[in-house]
Amino acid sequence: MTPHSRLSRLLALAAVTLTFAAASRAPWSSGPLRVSDNGQYFQQADGAPFFWLGDTAWLMTQKLTREEVKAYFENRRAKGFNVVQLCVVQFLNDKSFNGSPALVGEDITRLNVTPGADPADPAQYDYWDHVDYVIATAAANDITVAIAPVWSHMVRRTPLTAAQVGPYIEQVAQRYKDRPNVIWLNGGSARGHENSDVWQVIGDTLKRHAPHQLVSYHPFGRTVTTEWFKDAPWIDFHMFTSGHRRYDQDTEGRKYGEDNWRYVLEARASDPKHPVLDAEPAYENTPQGLHKDTEPYWTGADSRRYAYWSVFAGAAGHTFGENSVRQVYIATEKKPASGAKGFIMDRLETDGARAMTHLKRLMLSRPFFERVADQSLVAGDEGAKYDRVLVTRGQSHLFAYTYTGRHFTLQLGTLTGERLDVSWFNPRTGEITAATAVPNTGTATFDPPGETAPGNDWVLVLDDAQQNFPPPGASRSL
Repeated sequence: MTPHSRLSRLLALAAVTLTFAAASRAPWSSGPLRVSDNGQYFQQADGAPFFWLGDTAWLMTQKLTREEVKAYFENRRAKGFNVVQLCVVQFLNDKSFNGSPALVGEDITRLNVTPGADPADPAQYDYWDHVDYVIATAAANDITVAIAPVWSHMVRRTPLTAAQVGPYIEQVAQRYKDRPNVIWLNGGSARGHENSDVWQVIGDTLKRHAPHQLVSYHPFGRTVTTEWFKDAPWIDFHMFTSGHRRYDQDTEGRKYGEDNWRYVLEARASDPKHPVLDAEPAYENTPQGLHKDTEPYWTGADSRRYAYWSVFAGAAGHTFGENSVRQVYIATEKKPASGAKGFIMDRLETDGARAMTHLKRLMLSRPFFERVADQSLVAGDEGAKYDRVLVTRGQSHLFAYTYTGRHFTLQLGTLTGERLDVSWFNPRTGEITAATAVPNTGTATFDPPGETAPGNDWVLVLDDAQQNFPPPGASRSL
């Protein structure tokens, strides 16, 4: 590559970055993201709310070309995603798409960096140049990357010791500690009580060398970080992975099945208070139970249900996943994991992915930090399994989600105002159907549009009529 062509590529990359920067104000423009004062949500440094809407593309840095990385982030930005979960080193022999290894001689203590190489030349740039590009391209699209620096396989199977992992984490944290769009995920589908010395070293090292960046822990399926790390000084927010099993498949441990809202309540009851998120619900287009492609597959409707259930129970946001996208399944691989039926770049347009932005818009269209989960307002049957009704409210507004579109009764009088505007918000489309206002007293029964059936999901919106709120979902803070 000639010096002129290298300069042209660098100028083109800079132009793309400046275009995105000019088009919007990045959420970290005034400083790093932080936890809100009430310990329940995230906010920007200037006090503006940050609703975590995450996607999952674990092996992006290993598998995608730069053109694909750019197309992926542009697609996710257009859908309202503002966080992407990824893992920079899953195995000691990891390489980027151009063949550059992540480590020298598969030694975890030695990053494979080549000072002086042209970071825009595929024949020269190394693995960590490519990670740099991924983070920069995410930033150009106003997206935060939640980075797992290692995956649990390396700790459980290699095995790696705390003494080995510490120097590696220090190098990675030092490399990215000043990137404003980086959050760290310890663990990597791991149980915190196993290899606990390693996880403590990783957490402590990340917080020591990247003190201004948020840190959490990505736990094993159907577990929550409050089991092991509720008092850990390095943890800023809690995560759980509700997993991929349906009710009849979940026969061990908590046996919550598909009720991911139960994990939220469990984590929210823990002290000290931290935000909580479902970091891995059932991935869209994945076999129920994860491993047998003869089972039914999770759908976009299931993705919506997991998202609204967890958020309305008190989560600070939600992380979505699609089977081919989360594993970054590409054409050169012989066989996908978990029965994926398409390559990543062909699976970016799915029902579940397109619907996620409506949840984010809805939550940001009403006062954000005052919101609490409040099941006490369900008068009578809250419902079990798919019939569950979840209620969240502020001082002058209320949202109630039903997955099946069944009628339900609420106790009124808690919100401000004498009369309540009533509308139905469609989680599939973001469209609004107005209904007759009701007096803010006694009880009232609400019947969503359509026939009762799984996937005919709706959000009831009650607003103090005197507040003159914008239409539900009419948010500009995206």
